[in-house]
Amino acid sequence: MKKLNLQPQRGIYLIIDPADRPESECFSILEKLCRYPIIALQIWDHFRESQDRLKFIHRVCQLAQPYPFPVLINNRWEWIKETGADGVHFDTLPENLDGIKEALPDKSIFGITCNNDQELIDKAEEKGFDYLSFCSLFPSPTANSCDLVSFETIRETEKKSRLPLFLAGGIDLHNLPRLNELSYSGVAVISGIMQAADPCKAMEEYLNQLQTN
Repeated sequence: MKKLNLQPQRGIYLIIDPADRPESECFSILEKLCRYPIIALQIWDHFRESQDRLKFIHRVCQLAQPYPFPVLINNRWEWIKETGADGVHFDTLPENLDGIKEALPDKSIFGITCNNDQELIDKAEEKGFDYLSFCSLFPSPTANSCDLVSFETIRETEKKSRLPLFLAGGIDLHNLPRLNELSYSGVAVISGIMQAADPCKAMEEYLNQLQTN
């Protein structure tokens, strides 16, 4: 199992939507993006009915195999053993977390989405999660179920948590500088890169801003 490919400077936690475009286009883009210093690649559990979910995930894992970043599955932890993924990102805290950990390979990565619920943030750390992701920082079509996160929540978490913190939800090149006042490991991006006219250029622009600031 791979670890998070954390960088000395802030980086990109890339999320892909399997239903966003034809698979051939998706993998053509991914082949190029994998060459960048991605912290982690998460596969959103949003598939078309006609898609072979396990085949898609397995192909992503094969594509990412030569690179140092891990591949994470959104919520569907039971697919890890069948696909070779490195871990799971939960949108909510599962009730049977201990059982899930026992069922998965050692050193599988566990991440979770937090908002302003300090009790959840504390519990995630107690339960041994590997990172926290705060959603949503800004309004976003792909994060419309998230409450907007208070910057103060992130500041308070950073003071007492040893975990990597990722920021997500509506983050684009225009509002990214607003996050400079916060301490975090990276930003989670989906449409800002995968739906850009030139995904590689978008990746480079995000990385440039993150590493410059």
